[in-house]
Amino acid sequence: MLTTPDFTEITPTADVLATRHGSRAKCLQRLVRLDLPVPLSVALSFDTVRQIAKGKIPNMAALLGVFGEGALVSVRSSSQAADWGGPGTILNVGMNDAVASRLAKLHGPDAADALYLSFIKAYAVDVLRLDADVFEGPITPRLAKTYFEDEMEEPFPQDPTVQLTEVLRSMARAWEGTTARLLRQAQGAPADAGLGLVVQQMALGIGQGASGSGVVQFVSVDRGAPQITGRFLPQGQGRAALNEQDAQFIERDARGPALEDICPEQVEALRKAAALMRTRLREEMQIEFTLMNGELFILDAVRSTRSARAEVAIAVALAEDGVISREEAMTRIPPFTLNQLLHRQVDARAARDVLTKGIAAAPGAASGKIVFTAEAAQSAASQGEACILVRRETSPEDIRGMHAAHAILTERGGMTSHAAVIARGLGLPCVSGATQLQLNARKKTLTVPGRKVFHEGDVITVDGSSGEVLAGVAAMIEPALGGAFAKLMDWADAARDIGIRANADTVEDATMAQRFGVDGIGLCRTEHMFFDPIRLTVMREMIFAEEPGDRTAALDRLLPMQRDDFTELFELMQGQPVCIRLFDPPLHEFLPNERDGIRAMAEAMDMPVSRVASRIESLQEFNPMLGMRGVRLGITVPEIYDMQARAIFEATIAASEGGAPVVPEIMIPLVSAKREVELVKARVDAVASAVRAESGKAFDYRLGVMVETPRAALRAGEIAESCAFLSFGTNDLTQMTYGLSRDDAGRFMSTYVQQGVFPEDPFQRLDTEGVGELLHLGAERGRAARPGLILSICGEHGGHPDLIAFSRTAGFDYVSCSPYRVPVAKLAAAQLAVQDRAPASAADCGAEDDELL
Repeated sequence: MLTTPDFTEITPTADVLATRHGSRAKCLQRLVRLDLPVPLSVALSFDTVRQIAKGKIPNMAALLGVFGEGALVSVRSSSQAADWGGPGTILNVGMNDAVASRLAKLHGPDAADALYLSFIKAYAVDVLRLDADVFEGPITPRLAKTYFEDEMEEPFPQDPTVQLTEVLRSMARAWEGTTARLLRQAQGAPADAGLGLVVQQMALGIGQGASGSGVVQFVSVDRGAPQITGRFLPQGQGRAALNEQDAQFIERDARGPALEDICPEQVEALRKAAALMRTRLREEMQIEFTLMNGELFILDAVRSTRSARAEVAIAVALAEDGVISREEAMTRIPPFTLNQLLHRQVDARAARDVLTKGIAAAPGAASGKIVFTAEAAQSAASQGEACILVRRETSPEDIRGMHAAHAILTERGGMTSHAAVIARGLGLPCVSGATQLQLNARKKTLTVPGRKVFHEGDVITVDGSSGEVLAGVAAMIEPALGGAFAKLMDWADAARDIGIRANADTVEDATMAQRFGVDGIGLCRTEHMFFDPIRLTVMREMIFAEEPGDRTAALDRLLPMQRDDFTELFELMQGQPVCIRLFDPPLHEFLPNERDGIRAMAEAMDMPVSRVASRIESLQEFNPMLGMRGVRLGITVPEIYDMQARAIFEATIAASEGGAPVVPEIMIPLVSAKREVELVKARVDAVASAVRAESGKAFDYRLGVMVETPRAALRAGEIAESCAFLSFGTNDLTQMTYGLSRDDAGRFMSTYVQQGVFPEDPFQRLDTEGVGELLHLGAERGRAARPGLILSICGEHGGHPDLIAFSRTAGFDYVSCSPYRVPVAKLAAAQLAVQDRAPASAADCGAEDDELL
């Protein structure tokens, strides 16, 4: 074994560490320890590579001396984590006229010329950055060297030390480049992440006997099921087998020739090597191998290529086979990976005709005909046609159309815009903030600059996972919610130590939440129940009523509808807690704002158009989100909350008969003062007493506050005196803390993040320093005033892993998020609980040699 300050020969006992030499170098050492046929390899440390980038070159003669005179070598990158990437592999370093002549005698001039030409091209284009076009076409090594000399004004280097020096320098400097740094930082790498390099003796893949190169893994890419996947290229090198049409299958296959037809023993050796890696490296691996005259060499092994579905299936299978623990299986899967299992996705292998890109606001993908109104979406749904609802921005009036659509596309908005929040709750793909779109609602056209004009009825695809809008129909992959996914969720439920509820406004939402297994409903937005056409008419009559008695009469017609909604919801949840937010939006959202809608409303209510228009105008506000909504509406128009409270209590009695007692949670929105809570509580308590007296039935309920104004967080101590719980609505709280419209922030947020004003979009990831401080203050002051106070977060941040971590640390009892974010929240919560229970890190235990990733 040769070890120098600059490089280390990879042997079973060599001092090779992933934190010093990179994951590839460490993996190769593990393969050597398993006595697998790995060619002689040398590892260069992160520090050595940094010195090379600065111009300090190690002893090349000593390095090449490890391999012997005339040897050919490859150079591979070895970053600490495989996902961090690195420069591409360079093969056949050391190839020159003398070596080519020797190989020609052994293997024939054609094979020697192919290797020489391949190296000249790679050296010229990938190492020295010469124009690739110069070396295209059917050329010979002699002609390629001539082209090289013309471009460089010097002969092609024949000295292997010169060649290796330039290869190492090129790869070291490429790692330090701006583009490479940004790419790896996007994968979570620190700014100062190091690169190791591995120099490995070539197993050429040419010879008179069975020779060539291949790549193989023993699980399927799509599902993670046992399956040989890969190709073998006779007389080939590297990973070319994956791209060449002449490549063969690995195992016998009716579709064409296979390596197993001629080399069954070598294929069996690959099977055994993969099984050994699975057990000892505790992972499904993809193997890069070479045959030389029938002799097998394993050049490299990396985590097998896999989809999100396969990721889960592999982790669960390893745990069930006892290779890893259930806890480790859970920690191996990034929580947001689950999004790709819960929704249809565009097949990554399919062609994509991208029209534009916006914000990936709700995951999944769908294709359908363009429609521009909620009515058109409902009409399409009634005819069984898939449609995409395209709006400048959505409003509560669009709810029915959103239910009918297969996906939503908006010109404006961000991650917490109305369209995004509702789409995530419904499980619909959504792209918001697609600012390049030119939408003409009157002409019903959609224009993308540089592309054709799209009309209503044209087909597009919305990919809410990537934010892309595609022309036409795209090939899809269906979701998978059973099997390994279901087992993973069972394990997560057993491990997590914080409650996970769902935001659910309808029975459909609650049904989906139950499918994912939640601890209850943390936010039921009752206003969404009023947009049914029949209810909307009654709601408008209530809004137009001049006297309290007239309002009460209209609300009396809504009461049985609302009661039935709550009864069905309580029965579905089977005794689990259901937190119902009282009416929140400003009244103008229930009124039309276009001429045709105003005329239709006037006809329905038998009123002059002028009176309808005048009333609508009188309800307009300069800033409705900070106007008469939430508790302010409940105090100024108390009949609304009275009706809702009665509906909740009557539904409580109905749903409790013959089943578990229902204890509803009633939440007051947009509170900023203690007195607001006292006023609403007095009326709700009065309604409860009246219902108890009328029915002769006893029931309990809990009253709480949705903390979404900074003042409510700061005054949480006095507000909590009248509450059983505080639920922090981080959407509005973020908006009000920043003084930033969540619907408009998408226009400039990317610039702010790029220039370091905000580290992240605060509507996507909770600002734990600013908004988080308000949460901490609210929680501490609330519990100080009322020990045992239930604390939760019900904003859209609730499903984010960072928010789960924050909530556990701050002592919150549960988080609530849209149904399709529940699995992500569960897995994140389980991972955090597992990490907290772990006795020590792998590094502390000296376990690096036993860990692959």
